[in-house]
Amino acid sequence: MSGGLDPSLITARRPVRLDGASVVGVLIVALYALPATLIVPGLTYAGRPALVLALGLFAWWVLARLSPRLVSPGPQPLRWAALALLASVLLSYVAGLLRGLPAVEANAQNFTVLVTLEILGLVLVTADGIRDLDRLRSVLRVFVWSAAFVAVVAFIQSTFAFDLSHFLVLPGLEFKADPADFQLRGDGGHFRVAGTTTHYIEFSTVMALAVPFAIHLALFAPTPRGRRVYLAVSMGLVAVIPLAISRTGVVALAAAGAVMFCLAWTWRVRYHVAVLGSAVLLALFVLRPGLLGTLAAMFRWFGADPSIEGRTSDYQRVGYWFAQRPLLGRGPGTLIPDLYLFLDNQWLYTLVTQGIVGVLALAALHLTCVALASLAMRRARGAEERHLCAALIAVQVVAVLVAATFDSLSFTTFTFTLALMSGLCGAVWRLTHPRARVSTGSPYRTEGVRGGSLHNE
Repeated sequence: MSGGLDPSLITARRPVRLDGASVVGVLIVALYALPATLIVPGLTYAGRPALVLALGLFAWWVLARLSPRLVSPGPQPLRWAALALLASVLLSYVAGLLRGLPAVEANAQNFTVLVTLEILGLVLVTADGIRDLDRLRSVLRVFVWSAAFVAVVAFIQSTFAFDLSHFLVLPGLEFKADPADFQLRGDGGHFRVAGTTTHYIEFSTVMALAVPFAIHLALFAPTPRGRRVYLAVSMGLVAVIPLAISRTGVVALAAAGAVMFCLAWTWRVRYHVAVLGSAVLLALFVLRPGLLGTLAAMFRWFGADPSIEGRTSDYQRVGYWFAQRPLLGRGPGTLIPDLYLFLDNQWLYTLVTQGIVGVLALAALHLTCVALASLAMRRARGAEERHLCAALIAVQVVAVLVAATFDSLSFTTFTFTLALMSGLCGAVWRLTHPRARVSTGSPYRTEGVRGGSLHNE
């Protein structure tokens, strides 16, 4: 069996033509550039092109594990967190079968298991398949530019009331549902936009996750021109978040900024971020009169918002369902909105459908990613590596917070962005590992080979 199945695709005998980072880059483009409701005909939302590719990544990673010559050597704690998450879903799946399910709930269970495999495919190949810092940088560049493309689509939607996403169709694919419409919000005639995502909250949150990495590239791009370009991209990503008119997006951006402020930014960077952020707000104030006021009113009248009252009124029903099946829940994905309710809280949704075990497994994944990125930050020998690790920590903090404001893992663009960043936490941990055999991520590398880790960059 050849070395071609190794996710890092590195051998000492031939040059790399296609590696894990390349495939992950293609997946990112498909995830962001194509509308979230565009699928392979006859499939569910698990049939988005990016998600089908992620399932292929899972198969690729499993096949590579079948031979010791193909396996990336050394430990990888993220594999254990991924295994725990998969085990929790499967245990809940069995519990749902034993409960007895109508066909619609049984299908929802199958869908959730399939999506979980796709998530883990992206997590594991990203963690084990990025061979060095240069390839990691390339993934970040693809991610930031893909997010910028979504921001441009949203700007066009907001400025011209024209939805470009209807035309972003590849031959052979079909729309499972119509893209998000332009929903009026507030009294000023402002409407919400979602770019290529399925919902305004998802759009604003994903843009907030991309901001720290755009700033990262703006700080550490190799050329002055590159730094200026990524600075403009950063400001554009920040500016587009209010167009969703979503509290969650603002909270996500604030949380990401707070983590970066505390962990990574010097006072000079903090000053520049404050000045440029103020410039963005001033531009929005002038170009979109009333938009910032609408957002401010959403926070000011938070307690009187009917959507908030609707969410809190669901807690009694959540308690009832949880009391029935506290350990493993009623089955993954079985709390179907059309049959029961819209539960805009991912933590409570996981508690009801997968029980305490599912919540612990999801929390363990977040904590593992934070721990790996924190260890990598301690090992890092340069400002660039430390800043990247802080950005990855910020993603996990944001994910934990926004999961309390909407059912975040029901939205595939957000979910697979989180999966990508979780995999990168495993990658930076591996690339900063003091043992070269672990940090190269290839069974063919030896202790004397340089260029496979952050330390050697």
